Amino acid sequence: MTQHTDLPSDLLPTTVREFLAAHVVRDADTASSFLADDAVVVDQGETVRGREEAHAFLRDAGSEFEYTTEQIGAHRVDDAHWVVTVRLEGTFPGGVAELDYRFALRDDLVAELVIANHSA
Repeated sequence: MTQHTDLPSDLLPTTVREFLAAHVVRDADTASSFLADDAVVVDQGETVRGREEAHAFLRDAGSEFEYTTEQIGAHRVDDAHWVVTVRLEGTFPGGVAELDYRFALRDDLVAELVIANHSA
């Protein structure tokens, strides 16, 4: 059963919270430590596979811009799937973006992360 309730970040699974905390401060080493060895990361249509490729992607994605990140929503889809919506504001084209981080967890690790424009 799908539950679409806004959750405070402290009610998200530890893996999701810790990944996002590291990702926000651009700590790719720590963020990638929460990924499964065979993790798949999709960001705006670009797909990387495996922890090593994902680490490089997390390290480099958006590095040419300055921006702030704010969590503006989160919900549980089921025990293994969570969606966190973040708002970015910065020097990238358009200056503002709302993105959904769709997490699929397996064995307390991120097995899949899809980052896409927020669907209202």
